[in-house]
Amino acid sequence: MKQISHIFSGVFSPLLVPTYAMILAVSLTILSYLPLSAKITVCAATFFITCLMPLAAIFLLLKMKVVSDPGLNQRSERLIPYVITILCYLGCALYLYRASAPGWLTGFMIGGAAAAVVSLVVNFWWKISAHAAALGGLVAMMFRVNYVGVGVHDMLLWTILAVIITGCVGTSRIYLGRHTLWQVTAGAFNGFVCVYLISGLM
Repeated sequence: MKQISHIFSGVFSPLLVPTYAMILAVSLTILSYLPLSAKITVCAATFFITCLMPLAAIFLLLKMKVVSDPGLNQRSERLIPYVITILCYLGCALYLYRASAPGWLTGFMIGGAAAAVVSLVVNFWWKISAHAAALGGLVAMMFRVNYVGVGVHDMLLWTILAVIITGCVGTSRIYLGRHTLWQVTAGAFNGFVCVYLISGLM
């Protein structure tokens, strides 16, 4: 069970969720009609900006001994990595905006940045779950796609799958002792509300 929990935590790291969201967006919505080259480009750019760049920064912080764990399990070490992640989310949102992406997709990235800001502030007093926030944001994007009617496939199945994955990851974080039930619940609520509201405004 512990190994499975580690796998869920790693595969659905907050640094990878934006890329998963982009893959779903260009596969399940009207964006699926884009040329394959355009879809690959936008997914690769999202992966580079929201995963590789923060990951490189975290490893640099490890080398500088600013953080002691790449998983950022120490609440006191999350400030700088959170700020970097927020800037990367906003950078990706700017990229999508300049690429004329739909407002709800740009709003997903801005909402993710907003959720990270909330997590950053709360983190000064309480260790809210970043994994749950990222996946809560993904679920919110699926709800938004359903609401605006831009899905070209059966979105209900994918939405249910996203909810189940969120539950599995949250359970894994609790089982590994990284968070409590309330910290996971608060994280998921934070991510969902920020992404759903901001993607709606866009």
